[in-house]
Amino acid sequence: MTARTQRNRLFAAGLVAASVSLVLTGCGSSGSKDEGSGAPNASATVNEVKADPKLAPLVPEDVKAAGKLLVGADASYAPDEFKDDNGKVIGMDVDLANAIAAKLGLKAEVQDSGFTAILPGIQSNKFQLGMSSFTDKKEREDIVDMVTYFNSGSAVAVKKGNPEKIDPKDLCGKKVAVQTGTTQADEINDTRNPDCAKAGKPGIQNGGDKFDLQTDVTNAVVSGRDQAMMADSQVVDYAVKQSGGQLEKVGETYGVAPYGVALAKGSKLTPAVQGAIQSLIDDGTYKQILTKWGVEAGAITKSVVNSAAGS
Repeated sequence: MTARTQRNRLFAAGLVAASVSLVLTGCGSSGSKDEGSGAPNASATVNEVKADPKLAPLVPEDVKAAGKLLVGADASYAPDEFKDDNGKVIGMDVDLANAIAAKLGLKAEVQDSGFTAILPGIQSNKFQLGMSSFTDKKEREDIVDMVTYFNSGSAVAVKKGNPEKIDPKDLCGKKVAVQTGTTQADEINDTRNPDCAKAGKPGIQNGGDKFDLQTDVTNAVVSGRDQAMMADSQVVDYAVKQSGGQLEKVGETYGVAPYGVALAKGSKLTPAVQGAIQSLIDDGTYKQILTKWGVEAGAITKSVVNSAAGS
């Protein structure tokens, strides 16, 4: 996620040597850059978001009475959602959640949560929205509604200079760090390791070295525990940019697919959220938020509900 003014937050806690520490966030002039995206700029101008009277009738009365949306996010996934020096959750998804709520005449309350706990939290009514870089997939649509708002792919990063000559297209037998429950963790289990077996090669070790936090995934490569990491493309780009020359991306972004805001299956709030996102796209606020965080290459022009259902 991005940078605030002159902020250097080290998330390499627990790593003994300073040489393996990694800066998660940096000064306002640095950030991710991928396929035309610019650097994050926390001071960038974003439209003041006002309630859209056309969307007010779509907001359920109980939500309207509460005046807020409870949003679950795993705050370890910069530049999408992460914590600043004061422990406040910030990032692209947070700004978008606030803007969605404002369009509906509400406030967003973003709560840090473990990634794998967010969808169950929606099902149990702990959260009304999940905004945590969820790729819209059929298996997720089976249990929640997904409202699309961004496009992202996957990417691979290694130590600078790629000293072990890692081929991102062939990770068979390698030690690869991933976050638990992510698209990349599924990719290892469902695609990569079966392909390795078909080729007569050993699979990625242990089905991937899985961590609950993306920050720990990145540190596993910086520290030398793992040989490579897999994550969403803008997250890899951001980590590389903030690593102080310790990491590099290898290969190209692949598997581009939409992110979705997660809501309870059949929620009356779903069309309101879809309408709010589309309104933000149409009035330019959406693009301003993405540009602020340096991820405008992932912009979409139309938000839809459950886009994976027919694919």
